[in-house]
Formats: sequence, C-alpha cells, structure tokens
Amino acid sequence: MVGHGKRPTLKDVAAAADVGVMTVSYTFNQPTRVAEETRRRVMAAAERIGYLRPDSTARALRSGRTHQLGVVIGEHLSYAFDDPQARLFLAGVADVCVEEDLGMMLIPTRGDDSDVDRVLGAAVDSFVIWTTTRDDPVLDAIVRSRRTAAIQGGPMTDGIVCITQDDRSAAAAVATEALRHVGTPLIVSFPLDRQRLACVGRGGDLPESVLFPVTEKRLAGYRDALTNASLDWDSTVVTVVERNRRHDAELAVRAALPGLDGPLVVLAMSDELALGADDALSGGPHTAAITGWDASVEAQESGIITVTNPLREQGRLCAQAALGSGVDPEVEWNIVVPVRGSGH
Repeated sequence: MVGHGKRPTLKDVAAAADVGVMTVSYTFNQPTRVAEETRRRVMAAAERIGYLRPDSTARALRSGRTHQLGVVIGEHLSYAFDDPQARLFLAGVADVCVEEDLGMMLIPTRGDDSDVDRVLGAAVDSFVIWTTTRDDPVLDAIVRSRRTAAIQGGPMTDGIVCITQDDRSAAAAVATEALRHVGTPLIVSFPLDRQRLACVGRGGDLPESVLFPVTEKRLAGYRDALTNASLDWDSTVVTVVERNRRHDAELAVRAALPGLDGPLVVLAMSDELALGADDALSGGPHTAAITGWDASVEAQESGIITVTNPLREQGRLCAQAALGSGVDPEVEWNIVVPVRGSGH
C-alpha cells in the first residue's frame, strides 16, 4: 500500500503486481516484450494504486528522443492532402513510421523568417524534407541541429541525404518522345524560386540561376531536347505557375496561347500541370502532344506522355535514410507512352 500523499512509483506498481520493475517499464514503453496476462496484471495494479504514467514530454526530456519523424513541407499544409503525388510520398513516409513505431509530424513552411524557428522547434528526432530551393535557410539550420535528415528531389546539401531521379536526362527523353509530333513547343514550368511568381516568357528570358533544383534540371533537359531537334530555345514560350496545381496550369496555358499557331508540343513538369494544359486546350483550335511527369493513371488515360516517378517509394527511402538506414539515393525512371497516343 502506498502511503497517504505519496505519488506511486514504478517500484510501487511492481510490488502491487508482484513483478520486477523492468517488467513494469516494458509494459508501458515496449508492451510487445511482455506477455498479455502479465501486461493486464501490471495495468490493473497501476490503476488500483493510482499510478500516473509520465507524459510524453517528460519521457522525451529524460531520454533525449521523441520517437517522432518530422516532414517539412514547403507548401500550404493542404497541399499535402490535395496533391495526389504528395499524398503518395507521405504514405511512403507513413509506411516506415508504422514499421518503426514512430509518430509523423507535418511541418509546413511559408518562405519567411519564421520557418527556421518553426522547424527547429518541432519535437522530432529526424527530418524528411519535401524538395525546396538552394537558398532555403531551413536546410542549413537542420544540418546545424545535428538531427539526421533526408530530402526528396534536392537540393544536394552536405549532411542531408538526397533521394532523387536524374531529372535532366528524363526531361530530355520525354521531350524527345513528344517532339516526334510536329508542333510548336510550350513549356509549363514549376516555380523558379521561393517567390513563386507566375509569368509567361521565353527560354532566353529565364534567369541563369533557377533555385528550385527540380525546375532547373527539367528545364535543362527540355532545352537539351529542343536544341537537338534544331529548335530555338531562346524563343520557346515558357509559362511558369505559382504552384503545382491543375487549375494554375489551365490558367497559365490560356495566358500563353495568344500568338501560338498550329499544333503544339506541351512539356509540363507534372501530370497535374499536364492535365491542366489539356483542360485549357480542350475544345479549342489547337491540337497538341502533351507530356507530364509522375505516370498517374489519369494522365495515362488522358493520352499524356509521362515519366515514372514512384513517390511512395521515394517517401519510404527518405524516411529510411532519415532514420540512418543506408539506401540507394537514385530512383530509376521510364517513359510511359499511352497506347492511344496524344490526348488532345
């Protein structure tokens, strides 16, 4: 019996349940190590004597670990649920968290001075980072925190494992496939930097340094393919979207269409952007071969030429790398050409 006014301890629970102190500890912290009958006896004894298990914050302070994996999303938080590829990526991270008995915390960033404090203040042991820009201060802050981390798509950062594809080669390959169709090229691009300014311009107007590495490499691959096809990169129309959203692409393509005559070859950096381009062209005078990226079912059914990009597997690899497992950091890609050819 615990004395009046004295807070019960693990030792008191052990005495009440007639087991060792380590058995009580395992019951609360690693229950799979304790037989079901013993676990029930310990829990009943704890309830009988009024033992209150320390909260997770107290346990974390004692152990130095939170058993939480943080996922840094450089998008609106709703993007993680709205975008089909982001959902697949997070599902891959979640798969590993379930296997390793970890929690998963989503940490959105906004591109302002509060990002570093928000990320470093998160009670997590490791980080998985959705692709961001080379000048994102969050990257250096995570490295300085000495917490392990992995990033999808880049940028390459010392101290952070990068899980990625050879985006430049894949972009050149999918553009070359699309250029089998005769048409004027039109590029639908991801944002160029953290300002995310939507605009319509020409290849020759693009800045020398594009800070999103995925955008930079895919633009370079498109340029390789157009140059090899003897097409003028400098005059190629490039429309840049604010975010990877289907509606954004529809508006961007509509804005770019004036002055473009005849059939088109639309090179879009994702299936969502490709589907938005298809929406913009539907019912209009232009025929088009359209490329995307991610090999989604909807894109393939719409006749879009696309690139495999297994985001769920990349989520798994990022989580495993962030937890210290050795993984192959480069993901293979393939071109997928729909059986019925171009969709529009």
